Order: sequence, then C-alpha cells, then structure tokens
Amino acid sequence: MEFVFVVPRTALFPECYPHGLVPFADASRTGQPAASKAPGLPAAAFEEVVAREGFFVERERAERTPAWKQVIPYSIVRWDAPEGTRVLVTRRLKKGGEARLHDKHSIGIGGHINPEDLDATSATKNPLDAGTRRELAEELVVRGAYEVRRVGLINDDSNPVGAVHVGLVQVVTVSSPPEIREVDLLEGRWVSIDELRAMLASGVNFETWSALLIPHLDELVPQPLAAHS
Repeated sequence: MEFVFVVPRTALFPECYPHGLVPFADASRTGQPAASKAPGLPAAAFEEVVAREGFFVERERAERTPAWKQVIPYSIVRWDAPEGTRVLVTRRLKKGGEARLHDKHSIGIGGHINPEDLDATSATKNPLDAGTRRELAEELVVRGAYEVRRVGLINDDSNPVGAVHVGLVQVVTVSSPPEIREVDLLEGRWVSIDELRAMLASGVNFETWSALLIPHLDELVPQPLAAHS
C-alpha cells in the first residue's frame, strides 16, 4: 500500500481556491510584475504550513478526498547553454507510469512525496527537499551541483485529478545538462522559452500544470545577465 503526503486544503488556501500559478511573495528576482494579482505566502511560511499540517495517508483515500491536497514537487529544470537558457521538456512514453500521462509533454519533474522522504532524525517534519532530490534522481542522471529555488504553487481544481493535488513549483538550475535515466519510459529535449510558447500555441499536448506555467516562464526562469567586456 502506497502512502502519500497531504496538507489540508484550508491550511494552504484559507481564503480562496486559486487557479493557476500562485507565486511565493519572495519569489521574484527579476523586478517583473508578479504572475498573480494576489501572491501567496513567502516560501518559508509555506514550509512551516507543510511541517505543521502535513501528514501521510493511503494514496487510494487521498485520491478521493478533495479536502486534502497531495503535495507534488514540480521542478522546472533549467540549463544555461552556450546559445542561451534552455528548459527541459519531456514526453511520457506508453511504457511509463500512469496511463493518463502517456504522450503528454511536461516541463515539470516530480511526483508524490512518500514516507521515505521524511528524515526521522530531522528537527522539522519537512519532506520537500528529500522528495525533490529523490524524484530528480529517479527521472534524470544529474552530474554536478544544482540549485533549487521554490517559486510558488500551481493549483487547478477544474478536474478530479487537479482537485486532489497541488504542485510546489521549483526552478532547478543545473551546471551541466542531465540525461534521461530510463529512455524507454521518458524522452526529453532542451528548448528555449520561445520554443515552448510556440509549442503551446500550436496545440502540443502539454499536461495541465505545464500549460498553465509556460506563459509565466520569462518571470520564473530569468535569463542570465549578459557579460560585459
């Protein structure tokens, strides 16, 4: 039996149930306008809610209880290639995982947080870091250091699957491009933000969270400053 990590919906969204990206109040580093008119909590405050209110429950029960939100680390992998910033876009093949994700494109690497992600020796009950590292390691072969920056939450209550999940949106900046670990289950390529926008506009089959995030990538994935001679 699989157990997954959940947080009560009212603990995350005490006043309203937002749709789309809810940026953390301290997420912007670009000076650009926030992606939402009502930014959420600072990232640290979100982690406090997770540590205080979160718990593990049987996945089968969680999937039919909209009063709980299953927290999914959803990591946008970014690499500053010589020709410019690139984002990893993946496509789930028919041999892999859940049937509802087959042939869908995604800019997020992530999955459910499991009990193994909770360090019993830790002073806080926060499995987000370990869950993020595990999911990245399961999907990708990452060489070298990488930086994780939490930028907001993604929420979509318009369908039964979205109603019981919430995405923790993160930007993972890698020092060298990782490889897909299981190429028979997943394929991936590096594309520019402009290419992603064009793919979305042309009707490429993106999963819902990715489709909601692509219009905000200029603000979530700022371009590196140009070098001056």
